[in-house]
Amino acid sequence: MTIEVLSYFPLTFINYLFKYLSLLSAAAQSTEQEPRLKTFSVYRWNPEGEGDMKLPVMHKYKVDLNNCGPMVLDALIKIKNELDPTLTFRRSCREGICGVLMNIGGTNTLACLARIDTNLSKTTKIYPLPHMYVVKDLVPDMNNFYAQYRSIEPFLKQKDASKLGKENHQTVEDRQKLDGLYECILCACCSTSCPSYWWSSDKYLGPAVLMQAYRWIIDSRDEFQKERLDRMNDPFSLYKCHTIMNCTKACPKGLNPGLAIAELKKMLASHNSAEVSSPKPVA
Repeated sequence: MTIEVLSYFPLTFINYLFKYLSLLSAAAQSTEQEPRLKTFSVYRWNPEGEGDMKLPVMHKYKVDLNNCGPMVLDALIKIKNELDPTLTFRRSCREGICGVLMNIGGTNTLACLARIDTNLSKTTKIYPLPHMYVVKDLVPDMNNFYAQYRSIEPFLKQKDASKLGKENHQTVEDRQKLDGLYECILCACCSTSCPSYWWSSDKYLGPAVLMQAYRWIIDSRDEFQKERLDRMNDPFSLYKCHTIMNCTKACPKGLNPGLAIAELKKMLASHNSAEVSSPKPVA
């Protein structure tokens, strides 16, 4: 097509034409590339299976990285769409918010934030979060975790009924105290990396829930600090933390649950010592 002929077409059409031709060229080149097959070994378990199918197994899938996005979630979606529609896992936003949580290569993380290891000779192993009951495949049972979160009453509480339904003002300094706490997406990566939580998840609240408890206790707008501390004043809810710090290392959002728990311990110790120094009358 000559310049004279092109001059008869609108400029936008010409731009789209060249873009289309370039896409065709790129597609042709991609088909000529040698496949880059990556092996993923994925935990599979179906409670409704029969016989051997009811036992947990590791299934291997080969994915061509030339036709796959860079994240592990991209590979899982490709496996489900093209190789095995029975594969089950949670996912929604693909932006590190909804909590597509699993254990990838031995690390608790979000599949949408975990990049695929491009070493084709190395198999990537994917499991559900450890030490939780499994609903199916990569889907853990989060009921106990959410029940613990509900137990800390994660909302503002005020004793003056006249304040209800009205704005709660807060200084810039008080608001900044919540940074590094409110960003938690409750993915449970930290809690399920904690040995103390593995042993005592029925009594110990775990790093994620404790960090959120701390977030509400230090909120200047909340008026139930004493009651919130009293609720955790037992040997297990808070003090079962042994400062192993796996939680901080595992957090995919870069938060520090270990520090929040340490501050919470100091607050509870001060709270208890204050009650001892000023005992309540018996009668």
